[in-house]
Amino acid sequence: QVQLVESGGGLVQAGGSLKLSCAVSGRSFSSFSMGWFRQAPGKAREFVAVRSQSGYTYYEDSVKGRFTISRDNAKNTVYLQMTSLKPEDTAVYYCAARYGSSSVKTSDFGSWGQGTQVTVSS
Repeated sequence: QVQLVESGGGLVQAGGSLKLSCAVSGRSFSSFSMGWFRQAPGKAREFVAVRSQSGYTYYEDSVKGRFTISRDNAKNTVYLQMTSLKPEDTAVYYCAARYGSSSVKTSDFGSWGQGTQVTVSS
């Protein structure tokens, strides 16, 4: 019973930055754990980052130190700040919501956005 809409994707040079946003409908945003996942062509969807309702954060090893997940409960929005982007970061990025505790499993998230394309050129 929640809708998510991602924005902020685009084409960026290697070493550049992008900030993705995910707007969440409903008034229960503060009860959700929010995650970011990505899927490259020909590959399975993979975990990127998660932030719980209590502030717990966890990142995929390949993005640690480069990506930051944050949330603004007043705006019902979650963000993914991406810096030092690499060509291997190229993928469709998805925002996802899970009621309660955080997870790194795609199957544990019940609500998903439509995805936003991030392309990093060499």
